[in-house]
Amino acid sequence: MTYIPHSPKEREEMLKVVGVEKMEDLFDAIPEKHRYPDLNLPDAITEMEAVAELNEIASANETTKEFVSFLGAGVYNHYIPAAIDHILTRSEFYTAYTPYQPEISQGTLQAIFEYQSMIAHLTGMDVANASHYDGATAVAEAVNMALAKFRGKRKKIVMSGGVHPQYRETTNTYTQFAEVEFVGSEPSQKHARPEDLIPLIDKNTALVVVQYPDFYGRIFDFTKLADAAHEAKALFCVVANPTALGILKTPGEMGADMVVGEGQPLGISMSFGGPYLGFFTTRDKFVRKMAGRLVGESVDARGQRGFVLTLTPREQHIKRERATSNICSNQGLLALAAGVYMSLLGQNGMKQVAELCYHKAHYAAEKIAQIDGFSLAYDESFFHEFVVNCPSPVAEINARLLENGILGGYDLGENQMLIAVTEMNSKEEIDIFTDLLAEVG
Repeated sequence: MTYIPHSPKEREEMLKVVGVEKMEDLFDAIPEKHRYPDLNLPDAITEMEAVAELNEIASANETTKEFVSFLGAGVYNHYIPAAIDHILTRSEFYTAYTPYQPEISQGTLQAIFEYQSMIAHLTGMDVANASHYDGATAVAEAVNMALAKFRGKRKKIVMSGGVHPQYRETTNTYTQFAEVEFVGSEPSQKHARPEDLIPLIDKNTALVVVQYPDFYGRIFDFTKLADAAHEAKALFCVVANPTALGILKTPGEMGADMVVGEGQPLGISMSFGGPYLGFFTTRDKFVRKMAGRLVGESVDARGQRGFVLTLTPREQHIKRERATSNICSNQGLLALAAGVYMSLLGQNGMKQVAELCYHKAHYAAEKIAQIDGFSLAYDESFFHEFVVNCPSPVAEINARLLENGILGGYDLGENQMLIAVTEMNSKEEIDIFTDLLAEVG
């Protein structure tokens, strides 16, 4: 078989040259207690048998093809146009690597440039990179950028309790050795309003981070909070849902210095948790502090439109102490998917998807609020996610829903369920869902 590099005869010759009889003798110098234990592997099977076994294992997965989903919490079941997968699987894109050589990478560079242009327009910002590993990484890189701007003189990060908990965990991992002080991110803060964060901002604050809509689905206008951050000379970052920006006021209009988030809703499959896409946008004046890659438009020697890799401020290309990041996973293929999605839908299509999500979610919320034992946890406006108080543990309710072909909402604990509704949920599915909740309740 071609993928086994050496034949038995070649291995025997090599062992003879180094003076040992068998492969195991090569490990005699390593104490036995430190050697990797022998693996109890099953007997070899044929490729056909292996495929059959893997298919049987995969059949246990619960997907939105077999189940109706009301589960969100950062990953959402949106419709993905067929053209996206068709373009992604073209070999010139599917096998492309980082476009270091512009003369042979014009297609990839243009695709990234168009993605950057559209995501910057969607967020109301000046410039976008392409891109980050996922939404959590993008948030962590926003914190890094703020710390780099103040060169360690400011160490305080004010982070809303409404920011996705996994994003906070990733940020803590990134900054665990940087002596950074985080405030406002305790679970007890989840009921707080944006104005409650203002007293936490002081002259030591480097960055204020909020989510829009927040993890609990609520919509706030952060203009006053942004003004307070800027009054203290701090930066202001909004973690945004790109679908919601189809109808909501842009973070750029609120005064955001950075808008970051998870690009999975933009035509990217849920894929059991990844890979995803972290988008990152900012103001022109901060572009040289922005992590990741940035593609720019130029003209060639003949005056023709062309594209180049303009900025790559990471350790691979500049001095370590001057780098804002060491990130390498720019997720170019998924940036292409997001770019194709936004170009196919256009401005009107993005608005239509957002409106469908909004109205269907509010229809579901109104019906659930009428069920005995259930109630909405918050009075604030929401987009397509909302928190419901349940009469019994969410795990028990979700188990009953699953028996009836429905993936229930995210279990927040304390008998609270975070429910997500997208354009994929029909009125009939919502009615079945709410009827089952009434039975379970």
